[in-house]
Amino acid sequence: MIQRRHTTDRMSQSVTHKGVVYLAGQVGNAGDSVADQTRECLVRVENLLNEAGSSKKHMLQAVIWLADMKDFAAMNDVWDAWVPKGHAPARATGSADLATPDYRVEIIVTAAVAE
Repeated sequence: MIQRRHTTDRMSQSVTHKGVVYLAGQVGNAGDSVADQTRECLVRVENLLNEAGSSKKHMLQAVIWLADMKDFAAMNDVWDAWVPKGHAPARATGSADLATPDYRVEIIVTAAVAE
């Protein structure tokens, strides 16, 4: 069974299938600093994971897009404080043009449903 949450005609914020939760890219508040946007992304990620019966301890993979790689260290400071010790997912970080120039970071997470 496939379960979609917070679905519009364009996308779902999360999709669960066969014990895996796939999240859409999460962004923070446009115009905020990269650290504040990262914090807000991670609040949204955590809420979506919890709603789907998962948690940040069950993350399998994270893909992080930065508008500017100069923000890598500031984003990592927030990320490192948020990820539970011993539960870091496989991760990739790259730069990309995001939906609007006011977005500095977008985070995409895949996680296992908690058993």
